[in-house]
Amino acid sequence: MRNLVRPLHGMMIVQRVVLNSRPGKNGNPVAENFRIEEVNLPDNISEGQVQVRTLYLSVDPYMRCKMNEDTGTDYIAPWQLSQVADGGGIGVIEESKHANLTKGNFVTSFYWPWQTMVILDGNSLEKVDPQLVDGHLSYFLGAIGMPGLTSLIGIQEKGHIIAGSNQTMVVSGAAGACGSLAGQIGHLLGCSRVVGICGTHEKCLFLTSELGFDGAINYKKGNVAEKLQESCPAGIDVYFDNVGGDISDTVISQMNQNSHIILCGQISQYNKDVPYPPPLLPAIEAVLKERNITRERFLVLNYKDKFEPGIIQLSQWFKEGKLKIKETVINGLENMGAAFQSMMTGGNIGKQIVCVSEISL
Repeated sequence: MRNLVRPLHGMMIVQRVVLNSRPGKNGNPVAENFRIEEVNLPDNISEGQVQVRTLYLSVDPYMRCKMNEDTGTDYIAPWQLSQVADGGGIGVIEESKHANLTKGNFVTSFYWPWQTMVILDGNSLEKVDPQLVDGHLSYFLGAIGMPGLTSLIGIQEKGHIIAGSNQTMVVSGAAGACGSLAGQIGHLLGCSRVVGICGTHEKCLFLTSELGFDGAINYKKGNVAEKLQESCPAGIDVYFDNVGGDISDTVISQMNQNSHIILCGQISQYNKDVPYPPPLLPAIEAVLKERNITRERFLVLNYKDKFEPGIIQLSQWFKEGKLKIKETVINGLENMGAAFQSMMTGGNIGKQIVCVSEISL
């Protein structure tokens, strides 16, 4: 890829992506909500800072609420108009004035500015070991990062899987960053049957032929309720919910007594002005009560003490070939908006990643 950084008389010109416009609380985001621009980066860094070249950036469904003036949550701040956007990122240190970080270290952050080169406070970064991902650094933004931890810890904490007890798990948004991992982890932790719901024939085939799902349902074709009954004859014990809305109502209707919902995301509701988690229809709420189904909000950031063992477990499964990892990679910072729009409309299989610059390990 071309070099997007060029020096200029004691300054460095770098590219960044800013929020150009808001889609509105009930609007669908488009690539044009973002714009790319050039800015000057000082060529001197202060004590405790590092200068980092961005390698990979993540686009994720939760970012949709950052596009609103008010995110509706206290733990995510909104993006500001004409200001640089941010999210999960990984990069390589080019210069350091921080005691624990040196040139050549790979670092990651959940609040990485969308620009080609950044000056960051070293304390805000986490060093990562390329060996954990066999050199696939972008995996730290997906399977061996926040989506992986969300899937693993979510299932451990809220799924109540008991190995050998013949449980059936259903995953919605099953070909996405979390869903594609959640189904595999469900099997690894002891579910006897895992069924995924997604939106294309290609994705269904991917789930069953590559990821080991026992069944896959294309919600855009045919009757989802009927297909669920065929795929889950013994009912549903665990539901990993990434989408909410009608699909979730259909799944919940077929859940067993004392079953469990892992409330990971509600992407079908993100372009609507509703609270999170969105309220359920009275009839579905009644099903939850009658069958004693748990549906508690799950927020991975509440389980930071489990991150380190979680990453080690995910890395081990990956290295043993038990956890298959899929990414959809788009090249170029200028394509961040297009990558975001595509991810929000199901254009990706696995984790959606933008490669800003490459490095050979």
